[in-house]
Amino acid sequence: MEDNKHNDPDDDAYVLEDTGASVEDIEHEMQRTAAEAAAESIGHEAAAGQDVRLRSENEELRDRYMRTLADFENFRKRSDREKQDYFRFALADVFRELLPVLDNLDRALEHAEAEDEFHRGVALIYKQMFEVLQRYGLRIVDESGVHFDPNIHEAVVSEQDPSLPGHTVVQILQKGYFLNDRLLRPALVRVAVGGPEEPATS
Repeated sequence: MEDNKHNDPDDDAYVLEDTGASVEDIEHEMQRTAAEAAAESIGHEAAAGQDVRLRSENEELRDRYMRTLADFENFRKRSDREKQDYFRFALADVFRELLPVLDNLDRALEHAEAEDEFHRGVALIYKQMFEVLQRYGLRIVDESGVHFDPNIHEAVVSEQDPSLPGHTVVQILQKGYFLNDRLLRPALVRVAVGGPEEPATS
């Protein structure tokens, strides 16, 4: 009967005898375990906080990198455009110096007898010279019968002509020139006035 009493699992004496620990020891062990669990939880929270901070710093650095990359790409494109513009228009001053030579060749062709040796020689020189300049982007503004455009024309003479729409270019007095898409010199023109106005284009 005594043996059965000590082997009863519900008896406190049985537990103490089986573990060899007092209630105080068990409570102390439970407190230590709880403290370790709390410390581990705090460690996890600290690691989680550090992870969030590192992610934030990584995003910030990535954002800075992308902005720097975009700035560099914009700088490279701008530099390429400026370099292309330089090469396209670097000869502008030289071409302006040559325009009076072209004007004189035009005058010589106007006053020479057509198809004589002098006319053919001047025409050949003009053709060769203009072909060279054209390869570098020179274009002529010399079309008559068009509406006056202040962007490319300069009116030096006007004449009454009611048979033509108002502000029609009737004669080119001096050719204008473009270098690529930049106007080097406007064309000097005679303009008809007094005729009906052309309807405005939308």
